[in-house]
Amino acid sequence: MMNTVTCVDLPPYEPPPLWISPRHRCSHPDYCTDMQKFSVRTVSLKREKVSDALGFNIRGGKEHNCGIYLSKVMPNTEAEHLGLKEADQIVSVNNIDFEDIEHSKAVKLLKSNTEIVMIVRYFPYGYRKTYDKVQNSGLG
Repeated sequence: MMNTVTCVDLPPYEPPPLWISPRHRCSHPDYCTDMQKFSVRTVSLKREKVSDALGFNIRGGKEHNCGIYLSKVMPNTEAEHLGLKEADQIVSVNNIDFEDIEHSKAVKLLKSNTEIVMIVRYFPYGYRKTYDKVQNSGLG
C-alpha cells in the first residue's frame, strides 16, 4: 500500500487582524483557519459562443508583478454557480500557465474559448496587493 503526499501552496502567514480579539477569532468571518478554503480546485466553464460573457472580471498580470485574479463574479451566472469568487487566482486555463502571463494575453485566451478548464485557488493575500497596481478588466 502506497501513501500519497499532496503538496499545497499555502499563503504566507499573516497575523490575525488587530480588531479581532482572541476569544472572537473562531467565529469571526475575517479570521479563517480552514486551510481547505485555500486548496487548488478545477472549474470547467462552458459557453455556447465565444461572444457569450464569461461572468467574471479579472485583474493583475505579469506587467503588474502579480498573478491573474478574479476581481468580480457576476451574480446568477455560470461562473457564480461553479463557485468562482472574488480573489480567486487563476493558476492555469486549458493547461496554459497563468501565474506569469500578461493581462492582455490572459483576456484573449479566456475570451477565445467556449470550453475553459481553469485551475484556481482562493488567494486573497495576493489579490489585496493588486489594488494599488492594477486596473480592472471587464469580461462580463
